[in-house]
Amino acid sequence: MADPIRFKKMHGSGNDFILVDNRKMAIPLERGPEVAQMLCRPKFGVGADGLILIGESQVADFKWYFYNADGSEAEMCGNGGRCAARFAYTEGIADASMRFETIAGIISAEVSGKTVKLQLPTPEVIEPSMTISVREWNLTGSYLNTGVPHFVNFVEDVQAVPVYEMGRLVRHHEAFQPHGTNCDFVEVRDKDYIVVRTYERGVEDETLACGTGAVASAIACALLHRCIPPITVETWGGERLKVYFELTPEGVRDVFLEGEAIIVYSGVLDGDLAI
Repeated sequence: MADPIRFKKMHGSGNDFILVDNRKMAIPLERGPEVAQMLCRPKFGVGADGLILIGESQVADFKWYFYNADGSEAEMCGNGGRCAARFAYTEGIADASMRFETIAGIISAEVSGKTVKLQLPTPEVIEPSMTISVREWNLTGSYLNTGVPHFVNFVEDVQAVPVYEMGRLVRHHEAFQPHGTNCDFVEVRDKDYIVVRTYERGVEDETLACGTGAVASAIACALLHRCIPPITVETWGGERLKVYFELTPEGVRDVFLEGEAIIVYSGVLDGDLAI
């Protein structure tokens, strides 16, 4: 039997992850997708939205390898990034102020107790305003890349939106091929307060929160509804994230996502699912 592998279960605003210090390569990277599918599966595994492996880096404090529950590798995840930062700090891998390597680039983070403030890569506003049609719905919003692609559209009552049905159609819409997109449904409550529900690509369902979606939604609200940063984002799980950024004639800069990263429990993979 393989040696036991220690992990922590964490969540950021209800977006939950399995985190492993993998600097000694206990989980071979070529098996990352397979292991993610096995461990993230509800009822049969640990159950989570994603698996985060912490590895060595030559250019930062560490490098992360992020796998969605379906085994696909994501470029970036805001809530996962906050969990990774707090995990690295509590495990002695990095100081409270750190930098880590992702597919989307080098990410900076600051840990203060349970709260993590994460600097994200400079977003790309692909289409500030666009309209797509899915079945009987015409959706107008913004298409951005905040490390991963998001189509952000605005609704009057976010509670009434059929997020799974509509989000799945948007995720596979021809306008966003070949890789597809995440889809965010946003209700603007005030100039600095919004409520967001997100259908996540890779999870292939609605999640309780999405960090990159919160950032994309806040920026889209500033572009189309003149919202003023910092913007508080209420997630579907009920928690609140704060998004900081600056809009300039050249684009968006200095983007930060702030919120709690919660350690749920520590565990050991030493049973029939041992790697």
